[in-house]
Amino acid sequence: MTLYSKIIGTGSFLPPKRVTNQELAVQLAEKGVETSDEWIVSRSGISARHYAEPDVQSSDLAVAASRHAIDMAGLQANDIDLIILATSTPDYFGGFPSTACVVQRKLGITNGCAAVDVQAVCSGFVYAVSVADSFIKSGAHKNVLVIGAEVFSRILNFEDRTTCVLFGDGAGAVVLTASDTPGVLATKLHADGSHADILCVPGSVSRGVVEGSAFLYMDGQAVFKLAVSVLDKVAHEALEVAGMSASQLDWLIPHQANIRIMQSTAKKLGLPLEKMVVTVDQHGNTSAASIPLALDKAVRDGRIKPGHNVLMEGVGGGFTWGAVLAQM
Repeated sequence: MTLYSKIIGTGSFLPPKRVTNQELAVQLAEKGVETSDEWIVSRSGISARHYAEPDVQSSDLAVAASRHAIDMAGLQANDIDLIILATSTPDYFGGFPSTACVVQRKLGITNGCAAVDVQAVCSGFVYAVSVADSFIKSGAHKNVLVIGAEVFSRILNFEDRTTCVLFGDGAGAVVLTASDTPGVLATKLHADGSHADILCVPGSVSRGVVEGSAFLYMDGQAVFKLAVSVLDKVAHEALEVAGMSASQLDWLIPHQANIRIMQSTAKKLGLPLEKMVVTVDQHGNTSAASIPLALDKAVRDGRIKPGHNVLMEGVGGGFTWGAVLAQM
């Protein structure tokens, strides 16, 4: 019998504080930074984003999203035997201890299951699902909770309009379980460290002091050019592994970073834009959380149905990129 990993639950959570482009423009103007709703929308497709309150951490967002996913899966928290959490904004500096362990505690999981963080920035969720898929297919784990959670507002320089208008906070989660029916059909992961400096937080800590910058830096043009190229290639690679063509896809869920990158990817795959799930307009770039946020939205509003073929793909700092092809 062939063993598959199958998504049986999805969940998401956005902090209540929603900031529109107009509201952000007013706040930035007070700092002497000029921007507008038209400027932001024309370059990114983003109209609003959500920010976590100062006392809310990535783990808090992750727990809320995870509870929704576990409930949909019809499981109890202690049924989870592995937690994989993708984040670039962990609760503790250096991810020590891992935010996955914090989530385990906050969910009340007492079975001693393994818990680990994955760091691949905006590709983190795709990386995490690929790892979960391998563990399940090996027989090592049965019910895996995969989470993407971020509080990117904490690492934004609100005097740099090229980055601060793009990112937001949020979390998304899925539960994958061992199944004898098709689920994850293919995964493909890549990285190229020679591009590490075009999207990064170029700082480090020595003796308790930050050396360099603790703010996100991005070479927008370089990131755009690379993202468009690699997303097209990795999508075709995943389809080839599964022995499928793009015409067999029901839905495309790309990393929700920039509507122009997303539309370009759909066009290269020959997919109508109606087959692409878009949520970037409402929550901006939430890094590792963006794909599971969009997936949960489309599952819960009924667009994604059982049996649908869904291609999820992401690209992020590292530079990392990857794709997951799954039958729901």
